[in-house]
Amino acid sequence: MKKLSLRLRLLLVFSGISCLIWLCSGLLSWFECREKIDEFFDQYQILMARQLASADWSALTPGVQKQTDKIISRISNADEEDEAIGFAVFSRTGEMVFHDNENGKHFAFSAAVGSFSDEKADGDKWRIVRVDSADKKYVIAVGQEMEYRTEVTLDMVEEFLMPWLGGLFVLLIAVIYFVGKEFSSFRRLADELKKRRPDDLSPLSEKGLPDEIRPLTAAMNGLLAKIDGMLKREKSFISDSAHELRSPLTALKVQLEVLQLMENDPAAVKDSLSKMEQGVERCTRLVEQLLLLSRLESGLAVIDEAEEISWPQIVDSLSAEYAEALARKKQRLHIDVTAAAPVKNGNAVLLAAMLRNLLDNAVKYSPENAEIAVRISAGEIEVHNSGVKIADSHLRHLSERFYRPAGQKENGSGLGLSIVAKIAALHGCKMEFDNSGNGFSVIISAEGKE
Repeated sequence: MKKLSLRLRLLLVFSGISCLIWLCSGLLSWFECREKIDEFFDQYQILMARQLASADWSALTPGVQKQTDKIISRISNADEEDEAIGFAVFSRTGEMVFHDNENGKHFAFSAAVGSFSDEKADGDKWRIVRVDSADKKYVIAVGQEMEYRTEVTLDMVEEFLMPWLGGLFVLLIAVIYFVGKEFSSFRRLADELKKRRPDDLSPLSEKGLPDEIRPLTAAMNGLLAKIDGMLKREKSFISDSAHELRSPLTALKVQLEVLQLMENDPAAVKDSLSKMEQGVERCTRLVEQLLLLSRLESGLAVIDEAEEISWPQIVDSLSAEYAEALARKKQRLHIDVTAAAPVKNGNAVLLAAMLRNLLDNAVKYSPENAEIAVRISAGEIEVHNSGVKIADSHLRHLSERFYRPAGQKENGSGLGLSIVAKIAALHGCKMEFDNSGNGFSVIISAEGKE
């Protein structure tokens, strides 16, 4: 079932509540008016009964009824509202001696006096009060038809509620108009988004928007800014990746051409194959680094379920992996895992890649016979390589993508430290450089740790 629009739901709810309040007010007015009308007419009946009870009915002759009927009949419109009131005078024996010639003649005799009672008379419901005459010889019955009281109550409630009904109708029309006018801001915002070009990520205008919509537009503008930044990073990433891949691929193409020209020279063929193998390894390493960096920058590398990290196991695995490279350059690796690392739980694969990049840089860019130390202590991860100094002008650029200081002889992509910084940030850590002492250190520590 299709859900109704917000505008229509608001109008239906407001209209329903308004009508319900109007009906409740009508019911309350009905009961209040009926109570007051009953009190008024009861007092009126008692007053009329008092006047009739004070009359001298003993001198009444049989012809008086006919004479009074004729007098009343000569009054114009005398029969209008004749249902409003009626009376009858009875003797103690129950004989009706006088009545109003319209309604009272249908009243029944009852010796019970001094209270109101609801009775049937001529098929209608009447409210009747009976009192003794002043001389105690007669019973006076004064009654009023209940339907008349109901009609009076309805007239009063109608006169009270009809203006309010008209006001309610005007109010609903005004609400429909102003709700539609205010919701036009949403339509205007939607139209602006529909008309935009796919490459237009400029902020949405907040001019003329109500305060209730501004948080939404602010959030959308923030999202557009993030998308814009992400697209710019992607464009830059693609451009830089294409540039970095061009060099090893060109070198592979050159070696392939050399191989084709020197196919009869075994030594040249062997040398070309060796260089092609190195080029393939470089391309493979570069592609792996690019894919990892792409995952980190696009937010695909997230920590859904953190696992406990075994740093001794990671360090031992990496030392075995780089044993041959260390031996080739006669470098010595010192491992010191003595205390808790700044990251106890996280993504083991990413953290291993972070430490691998640090160790790879240390082995690759350290001279022969250098000492490389991996220390995990006092809430820090430090990879130190001796005999290496980085100029201060280069330090602030080391974590940038594809940045490599001039004069490098070793092959590399310039992505390692950028990946390290992003993995560290993903685990709530920061990367710092220490260029003092006898070498160069990269330190990973928790954010906020001095």
